[in-house]
Amino acid sequence: MIDAPGVDKSHGETVVMISNAKANYQRISPRKARMIVDLIRGRDASEALQILDFTPKAGAPFVKKLLASALANAQQKNPSIDVDSLYVSRASADKGPNSHLRRWRPRAQGRATQIQKGVTHINIELDQR
Repeated sequence: MIDAPGVDKSHGETVVMISNAKANYQRISPRKARMIVDLIRGRDASEALQILDFTPKAGAPFVKKLLASALANAQQKNPSIDVDSLYVSRASADKGPNSHLRRWRPRAQGRATQIQKGVTHINIELDQR
């Protein structure tokens, strides 16, 4: 259980997070975004940016912009931080609600089914090595 930021009460140890960035309600399916997020998890931030530059996948621009935002957040929090020492400590792509793009497809016998459009919440946390 985490009460205060950076303090983990369950194990009595201090968890330090340098910066984080969230992109909620991104119009990409969670499966496609998760594939890109898995590529950069655990890598250095500069290496992850280079990987995203040359990744020809639909989710790469979303994650690249979010990673650049997390780096900018780290520099904003602490201007003297060494950006080369940062790495992607946590990265996740979770399913968002389908309530914003609500469309219907006609089906047999007068019924209708909802068209599923993927919406994703992407989170990235950076930490120092």
